[in-house]
Amino acid sequence: MSGENTRPLIIKKKKIVGGDGHHGGAWKVAYADFVTAMMAFFMLMWLLNATTEKQRKGLADYFSPTVALSRTSGGGDGAFGGRSMTSDASLVELGRGGITTTTNHGTTEEEDAKLEAAEAALLGKGGESLLDEAQLRHVAVRLTDQGLIVELFDLPEKPLFKDGTPTPLLRDLIGSIAPVFRDNQQEIAINAFTAAEPVVTRVPRGWDLSTSRAQGTRQILPSLGISDARVARITGHADRKPATSNPLAVRNNRLELVLLRPSSTP
Repeated sequence: MSGENTRPLIIKKKKIVGGDGHHGGAWKVAYADFVTAMMAFFMLMWLLNATTEKQRKGLADYFSPTVALSRTSGGGDGAFGGRSMTSDASLVELGRGGITTTTNHGTTEEEDAKLEAAEAALLGKGGESLLDEAQLRHVAVRLTDQGLIVELFDLPEKPLFKDGTPTPLLRDLIGSIAPVFRDNQQEIAINAFTAAEPVVTRVPRGWDLSTSRAQGTRQILPSLGISDARVARITGHADRKPATSNPLAVRNNRLELVLLRPSSTP
């Protein structure tokens, strides 16, 4: 009996390993962080691709705590940096209120304002347009980092060129937009594009045709009071940059008259 009472007691303790193995939830948190980071990365890539340099500058200024306040600022630090919705209305309208008055790639706010005023005059944003309703159907205007691009294009049965010669329609269109090009003394670029040919030809005509159209457009300008010395370059692009998904569409027969920013000139 005494031997049984003195026998040592053995207690087995099970060591618990941290976590629950593959049934734990820690990996879910790490995976959620990874997915969030990837979503932010793709959003960043999309923004870089879908915005212009000036829009990116505006976004950067919006999130920067050191953005200089405008002279019309009330001193606030909110979304508008102290600006009111009525101060510098043209910048607010164009979504560029975050850009300060410093130079941006060789251009200033004053130069930007001139191009924006030219765009407004052509499209009638501030009142009456320089173009009538029928002419506006042939015109697209956009402001880019390159400058103000005025695009003139064919419509079915209403071409801008006939046998390589400018039609009266084209001369009227250029005559209507000429005041904007006379009032702004920036250099000018002329780009010409053609629709693709429906059949494969032995000698493609697109290059010669687009180049001759650009030359023909340049020859119109002096008669409208626009100095030939302001033409920085003329380019024939043939059918290499179609404006529509259908390369044969007449919409691809077009001209671009560009008021160049100083940073875009050679």
